[in-house]
Amino acid sequence: MQLELLNIAVGFGTALILDDLTLALEPGEIGCLLGASGCGKTTALRAIAGFEPLVRGQIVVGDQQLSRPGWTLPPQRRRVGMVFQDYALFPHLSAADNIGFGLRGVDAARKRRRVAEMLDLVGLGELADHFPHQLSGGQQQRVAVARALAPDPAVLLMDEPFSNLDSELRERLSLEVRAILKAAGTTALIVTHDQHEAFAMADRVGLMHNGRIEQWDTPYNLYHRPASRRVARFIGQGVLVPGVVAENHHIRIPLGCLPSLSPLAAGTAVEVLLRPDDIVHDDASSLTATVRAKTFRGASILYSLELPDGTRLLALVPSHHNHSLGEAIGIRLDAEHVIAFASET
Repeated sequence: MQLELLNIAVGFGTALILDDLTLALEPGEIGCLLGASGCGKTTALRAIAGFEPLVRGQIVVGDQQLSRPGWTLPPQRRRVGMVFQDYALFPHLSAADNIGFGLRGVDAARKRRRVAEMLDLVGLGELADHFPHQLSGGQQQRVAVARALAPDPAVLLMDEPFSNLDSELRERLSLEVRAILKAAGTTALIVTHDQHEAFAMADRVGLMHNGRIEQWDTPYNLYHRPASRRVARFIGQGVLVPGVVAENHHIRIPLGCLPSLSPLAAGTAVEVLLRPDDIVHDDASSLTATVRAKTFRGASILYSLELPDGTRLLALVPSHHNHSLGEAIGIRLDAEHVIAFASET
């Protein structure tokens, strides 16, 4: 079902934790609230689940209002599922019994069918009788997802669902869980501080700061078309390079002239966002930069470079181009998405 948060505010006393928070998910979409600790993302999840009252705004699922100031539909009547950070599996119940725990009031035959469907959906049919301590962390997470999906919730909420897993398993499982949710057609909202996890799972991501969403957009647009400096600095890696708006909406930076759709007037001082993939290593280029730092990443090396005028850049280069610190290398600019912000100075 569709999920809408319409200008919601949540607070205690005079302090607001969420302020004017708005987002919308279409049926079957997966959304993510991304941000650092303390930005309010978990409070937003708790408000949707019915654990936090609203000061302003409303929360709507489908055509049903769940919360408004002065009134909150009880959590058990919301058809909102929840997957917790620590999975919260019952250690004395098997995987099948954990999944079936929330199917109260369902006759035994229907309950068995639904549990079997969920086990098949998450690929754990052969482990139905295993207890949580007999399962790996990834398998426990899939049981937790299956248990939340078993009652057929209108919306599924996931709070830092992979934070207890190592990075390799976290990346693989995020893709698996996305496939599970898409197969079930479930509308879902996750919260995380890990942008790689957010990009792997979500159709839409909201970067949060101080209880507000800075930008609610596709992962592609957050990376290539950030709406603010804060988004540009938080998402991915990059540097802000000084420049000046020239005639015909071009922008002049130390690496050359870039075409831009910037509405800023000619002569305006700007800062242009350059990602590591905007800088190409090219031995034939007359433009050179000095290697000041490097990070080996296996298939690639992330170089920190310095131009003769002191401008710093990042460049992601195939790792067989292994240059030493202090070495000058040829580079050229290949930026398809030119994002410029008016200079703050």
